[in-house]
Amino acid sequence: MKTQFHLPKLTYTQVVVLSFFCLIITGAFLLCLPISSRDFQWTPFIDALFTATSASCVTGLVVVDTYTHWSVFGQVIVLCLIQIGGLGVMTCISLIALVFKRRISLGERRLVMQAAGSLHISGIVKLLRRIFIGTAIVEGTGAVLLAFVFCPRMGFLPGLWNAVFHSVSAFCNAGFDLMGKYGQYIGLSAPGLQFNPVVNLTVMALIIIGGIGFIVWTDIARYKFNFNKYEVHSRIALVTTVALLVGGAVLFFIFEYNHAFRGFTLWQKVLASMFQSVTPRTAGFNTIDQAALSESGKILTTVLMFIGGSPGSTAGGIKTTTFAVLLLSTLAAARRYGSVTVFKRRLDENMIVQASSIFTVYASCVLIAVLIICAIEPYSFMQVLFESVSAIGTVGLTQGITPTLCGVSKIILILLMFTGRVGGLSLMLVLAERRVNVQITRPTTQILIG
Repeated sequence: MKTQFHLPKLTYTQVVVLSFFCLIITGAFLLCLPISSRDFQWTPFIDALFTATSASCVTGLVVVDTYTHWSVFGQVIVLCLIQIGGLGVMTCISLIALVFKRRISLGERRLVMQAAGSLHISGIVKLLRRIFIGTAIVEGTGAVLLAFVFCPRMGFLPGLWNAVFHSVSAFCNAGFDLMGKYGQYIGLSAPGLQFNPVVNLTVMALIIIGGIGFIVWTDIARYKFNFNKYEVHSRIALVTTVALLVGGAVLFFIFEYNHAFRGFTLWQKVLASMFQSVTPRTAGFNTIDQAALSESGKILTTVLMFIGGSPGSTAGGIKTTTFAVLLLSTLAAARRYGSVTVFKRRLDENMIVQASSIFTVYASCVLIAVLIICAIEPYSFMQVLFESVSAIGTVGLTQGITPTLCGVSKIILILLMFTGRVGGLSLMLVLAERRVNVQITRPTTQILIG
């Protein structure tokens, strides 16, 4: 009698998580190859794995300078990982299926709905087309604008490649750059680019558009500027995003006026404040040295990195809607309201529980990471906290300690980046998922809170 083995049926969440894992491993293998490095030497697996994870999870933290270490082939691999990771593996697979006019099954539609953060399974094919066309238009426009600056400085072909690379990296909120030719890890603070209005405004626009989410795209395309017709999700995401961007810029201007911005003209201080408010939204580009920020500026940057962008986007973090729900629920509890209302709608209680769970998972991961890294590295608490939040928020900003970390610290950051991209709650569900879930109603009780 033959014994038959059946592979367990994976849930949609497990498939999404597994797809990112496979993408990272494939990318790490390719980046290990001698053809991927500029000196045609094998790259240590831990460094290739770190880079592949950072690119796939659109983070931007690097242990080697992207320009000086990777060959053109390696840079192409990094760019492909950024694009696939930014849109989502399942979204990209479904887009390929559409190109070849293959019918998308119900299961694939559910996967795309989960990967793209859609609220409804209906209209997934239209959403995919909108994502594909919108991404091509936005990234293409960004590349053209950046090419006007890069081509005269670098030559036509190198300038065009840099324009495409930075446009995709900015839209996907990845933070990878090729400015190592002007100095390793210098980023957009390179001479002639730091205060260039075209570069700054284009990159900021790409970051914001990529970070507001595909659902918001849909509402804007459908209803234009009729804000009251947007879904509640879109309205919360947009209001929170604007509040964080404006509030962040004002606070950075105040905090860094005589610190990181010392010696800048008034216009340069305004531009730097705006960029520093946008880039922690999980983008990771820098026009100023993050280590030069005041303590208040570092804390503000850490908070913005932790919040991140909006759901269903290329951004990471706990997300703007999670932050808004937590804030609204806190205000409702302080006012002793029985429910949380926003835009004349009552929020489902499950949303409040989910938001609290996401915050707890992310905060717990950061706490554990900081405790371990502080125990084995010679850096200050603020430096390690900044690095850890940057990793789990898939941001990529750093105070310059990433390349010097030991192997254990790199692995911890890899786990944080992976958790931040697939979603902390999703990862917990994958690890704790059970086939049989018996609902048992237990007697209620009360405890003291606060």
